[in-house]
Formats: sequence, structure tokens, C-alpha cells
Amino acid sequence: MADVLFLTELIGLRVYGLKGRVIGRVRDAALVPVVDPFRVDRFLIGGAFTWLSVRHDQVRSITLDGIRLADEQLTPYHDDEYMFRLERDLLDQQIIDAQGRKVVRVTDVTFDVARGEPRDTLRILEVDVGIRSIFRRLAQGVLPPRFVRRLQGPIPPSSIRWEFCNILEADPQRRLRLNITNELLEKMHPADLADIVEELAPGDREAIFKTIDSEVAADALSEVEPEIQASILESLEAEKAADIIEEMAPDEAADILGELEEERSEEILEEMESEPKAEVEELLEFGEDTAGGLMNTEFVALDEAATVAEAIAAFRGNEELLESSSALFLVDGAGRLRASVPLARLFLAAATAPLADLAAETPISTTVNETQERVTELFDKYNLLCLPVVDHAGRLEGVITVDDIVSLLRQS
Repeated sequence: MADVLFLTELIGLRVYGLKGRVIGRVRDAALVPVVDPFRVDRFLIGGAFTWLSVRHDQVRSITLDGIRLADEQLTPYHDDEYMFRLERDLLDQQIIDAQGRKVVRVTDVTFDVARGEPRDTLRILEVDVGIRSIFRRLAQGVLPPRFVRRLQGPIPPSSIRWEFCNILEADPQRRLRLNITNELLEKMHPADLADIVEELAPGDREAIFKTIDSEVAADALSEVEPEIQASILESLEAEKAADIIEEMAPDEAADILGELEEERSEEILEEMESEPKAEVEELLEFGEDTAGGLMNTEFVALDEAATVAEAIAAFRGNEELLESSSALFLVDGAGRLRASVPLARLFLAAATAPLADLAAETPISTTVNETQERVTELFDKYNLLCLPVVDHAGRLEGVITVDDIVSLLRQS
């Protein structure tokens, strides 16, 4: 085994002064993340009448037999808001394994013992979450540490590198002081982050959505079950909730707000910017079981005389739409739908080619008041990837995509 030490072994370890007398036992160890997120900065020692604080540079050596000091000028321990205490703040707490994309409970901590002159230091290596660490916990104080190490040998380890751990901390101010970021979460796929969110308690969900980037939060929220979506938005301040809603597609935003109490929905809408607010309010006017309630108002529509070059230019200004669109639409001067053009056909045509020449042979559309059941039948009958939605005068109002239908079927 490499030169390591476990938190279960560290807690209770004797601390010796310069003359070999026992000063006390280790009660906890703390990081100061703003200084070094890996090195144990303080050892908290329980003496006869009080706890003492031992700085990392006051330690000479660290072994299973005890900690020996190079400096006895110790000070009484006072809780420091910049300290992250491992026994109090990490052991038995839930954390997010960002690499494994799951929520786990910490049962022990492994340190690397860096031997050096003139002193040894501890650096946190990984957190332990498996049967081996549970065995160490059960044997703590009952069997000698060296004997425990021999007995645990056949048990496979289960641990997470410290750099892949995301700490759950509800207090935004304490997160800032402890230098806890959500960078690892923000790099996850939204579906993975949504799975994690659904495993957490309401308070931890709120903590994550309060502090992650609003665009990331919107992507994750769209993947979460509807009842949890509502719970998260209810828990956030209206301004933060509005920032997240603004980053969502209008149809998704309207669906979520439609699940909230009317008063809460109005509070969030009041905090939104005027343009996304208007789009969402327009969709909220439609019944949720109609095509209007299902459609998205974000799409690319061009004049029926437009060319391929104009279409490409339009998508360059709407790159996000390019990821979710399978067609663009041609309208007349009054905004009435005239045709749909599959995007794949743009890549095979000359830049000067009229879009009308590339249009689908038989344009299929539906009206805003059509039932969701009928919309689903149209997708099935014609093998559609998207379906334009028009008003009573034939003006293009929105688009329903196959993703919308899949989500609808999942909920039924």
C-alpha cells in the first residue's frame, strides 16, 4: 500500500510535543480551500480543557503511531468560516461524483502522506464510499489500525478522486468563502445533471440551481420530471427563476410555468425580459392539450422568393436553432405558410437556387386549436420530424418537433 493515511485512522491519533509528551488527540482536520484545496491546513486537537489548532507547518512527522510537532506554540481553536472540516463537513455527507455522474455518501477519506524535510504534510487524495471504508469505520477504535489494514486487503476499494468531487453546500456565502464551484457540474450533459438533481433532497437541488450558470440550469431543468421542475422554481427567488426560464425554449418555459400556481408564475414573468416574456405569455394562452400549447415559437421563416444563400445567412444568425431544426419555412407577405424546406436539401443546392424549388412536395400543417391526439397521429402517419402550426388565417405561429411528441408520449 502506498504511503497513505485514512481519516478514520487520523481521528483519535495522539499528538506529541517537542519533549514527547501527549498534548491531545486529533478530533478533526481541515482544509482551507482558498489557500490549497488539497492540503490539510489545520489539525484540531482535543486537549484536557479545550481544542487547540495545529497548523500544517507546525507538524514534523505523521505516522500511525502519532503526530509529532516541530512547534508547540499552539492557539485555542476558533471556528473559521474559511475552514472546511473533514469530519464535520464531509464524513457521512452526500457529494456528487462528477466523473461517475452520481450521488454518493462519504464513509472515509484517504490522504497521501507527503514525506519531506523538515516536515510531513497530508494531502487529500480521494473520498471512500464502499464496503472497505465501512469496515474501517466499524473497526475504528476496536482493532489496531495496522491489523485493520491487513483485514481489509481482500475487500475491493471504491473511491472517488478528490478533484472529481462536487461538494453540496446550501449557503451561497459559505460556498464563496470555501471556494466551492460548480464547474464540474456545468460540464456535464444536461440529462446526466438532471438524473443527479432528481436524486437530491429539495434543499440540495435549490443550492445547485441557485449557483450554476442559468443556461446550464435551463438545459438541466428541461430534462427533469415536471413535479420536480415546479418544486425547483418554487424554491428559487423570482429573479433567478426568470433568468433560467429566459434560457429555455418558449414552449418548454410555458409548460413549466403552467404547472406553477398562477401567483408564482406571474412573479417570475414580471422579472423576465420583454421579448421572451411576450413569447411565453402568448403560448400560455393556448390550452395545454392543443397544438398551440405544444408548439415552439422559435423557427426560421423566410419570404417565399428567398434563395439558399439567404437561408444560410439566416441560420448563421440563429445557430442555436440549427441544432433543433430539421426544416425552414416559406411565407408570403402576410406571414401565411406557403412551404417547408428540409434543411438537408440546402447542402445539395447552389447558393442562388430559389428555396421554393427545394420545398417539400406536399406541405403538411395543423392549426393552433388542433388536439394533441390528432397532432400525434399526423407525426405517425407522415413520419414527420416537424410540423408547422398556423392560425385561422393560415399565418405561421409555431412549430412542433418530434422531440415534443416523444416528451408528450413519455408523460402519457
